[in-house]
Amino acid sequence: MDTKENNVCNEQVYNMLFNSNSKTIFNYIYYKYGNEEKAYDTVQEAFIKLWENCTKVTPEKAKAYVYTIANNLYLNIIKAEKVRLKYASKSLAISNESPEFLLEEKQFHEKLENALNALPENQRTTFLLNRIDSKKYAEIAIIEGVSIKAIEKRMHLALKTLREKIDGI
Repeated sequence: MDTKENNVCNEQVYNMLFNSNSKTIFNYIYYKYGNEEKAYDTVQEAFIKLWENCTKVTPEKAKAYVYTIANNLYLNIIKAEKVRLKYASKSLAISNESPEFLLEEKQFHEKLENALNALPENQRTTFLLNRIDSKKYAEIAIIEGVSIKAIEKRMHLALKTLREKIDGI
């Protein structure tokens, strides 16, 4: 491991980055979540990812990297909550359905949630940004920092995997 002074893998550099940025990133995420515990967990997870990728991130890019990771983690949680709320509200609205239908619907939702959770993070994020937030591929490409072609490929792979894992889609 390279232990130069300006390397994020250097514990002193990493600690300095954490100490100078964690509070502002916490506030940024807290304002979005409105939940202190989730914001704290998100900041911790973002800095863990920075440490895991310390050889790939320069100190000059570390702050932007951690903000991006924290924001993506936030978006993933929000998308999952939106999906759960969407299906929960639908099942509450349908109260005159047969118990068999409700059971099948519950099993389908579990299959869908498991299939979504099994997708690689980049495919799941792309899929949910497109299908839940109605973001266009170009917008997702900017958020994710990749080309539109990469987003198209992720979406294709996500849909292919979901079709294979869930009958009836």
